[in-house]
Amino acid sequence: MPDTDLLIVGAGPAGLFACFYAGLRGLRVTLLDSLSHLGGQVAALYPDKNIFDIAGFPAVTGRELVDGLTEQARLADPRIVLGEQAAELEKDADAVTVTTSSGRRIRAGAVLITAGIGSFTPKPLPALDGCHARGVHYVVAAPPEYAGRHVVIVGGGDSAVDWANTLVNHARSVTLVHRGRRLRAHPRSQDALRASSAEVLVTCEVTAVHGAEDLEGVTLNSTTYRQADVLIPALGHTASLGPLESWGIGVHDRRIEVGTDMATCVDRVYAAGDVTVYPGKVRLIAVGFGEAATAVNNIAVRLRPDEELFPGHSTEREASWPT
Repeated sequence: MPDTDLLIVGAGPAGLFACFYAGLRGLRVTLLDSLSHLGGQVAALYPDKNIFDIAGFPAVTGRELVDGLTEQARLADPRIVLGEQAAELEKDADAVTVTTSSGRRIRAGAVLITAGIGSFTPKPLPALDGCHARGVHYVVAAPPEYAGRHVVIVGGGDSAVDWANTLVNHARSVTLVHRGRRLRAHPRSQDALRASSAEVLVTCEVTAVHGAEDLEGVTLNSTTYRQADVLIPALGHTASLGPLESWGIGVHDRRIEVGTDMATCVDRVYAAGDVTVYPGKVRLIAVGFGEAATAVNNIAVRLRPDEELFPGHSTEREASWPT
């Protein structure tokens, strides 16, 4: 007999919602993530940045979203395994077994991959080679922690501009440095930034950083010194699905091909969220929620063929579902 009905690989927003929904369908759930915390990329990279495209919330921070999803997911009473990567997949007639990076073996009726972009590492800023000074923030802290500090942000995309817009209301000064001629962020975000007190420097690079124990400043274009207590390299990340690419599940360009039921080409293995690809795919958290529900309902029928695909409306379960 399997250890769990459903093993969910990836504890970001789609994985957390899938966990809750699996509980709604009466499935025993195990939630696995290589990170040491729940919430995936949202919790790791932008916990205090507003998200504007979640249904029902005009604006919600990443932290608030993850907290709500975690509380909701725990209603399913899942077994949670953190800090371990899904490594190997074995198949038999009745289940699939996933071996983690620690050697743990989890036998499940089905696997749902909600791995987002997979593991991610920041793209390097050459000027930081050999720098060990405190004040280099690859993960941005709560905005109030930047009060009274001179902040330099490197990058020209949405993440860099969004952080500049967020921190300009807290920091003593914010300078955005971008080596290109034009920023790549959403036009509305650019307009907000240029209307703020932040300084925007294009065709500009950080060529050196200064400070032994604590960051003191940066050199721009090899000529101009700028005081800086904090340097935020917002240059994006290099992503990898790691061992999942060896599972034979149809991975192309770090995306998993799925059908309308969210099934991969391997029986009992499904995927949902940003990790999936199909014609017309839109990469939004809101879309991931829908895919997670679709996947779980199809998994429930795969494991229990006598059940209906449509589980009924959640309001019909009010008397039996914990609150």
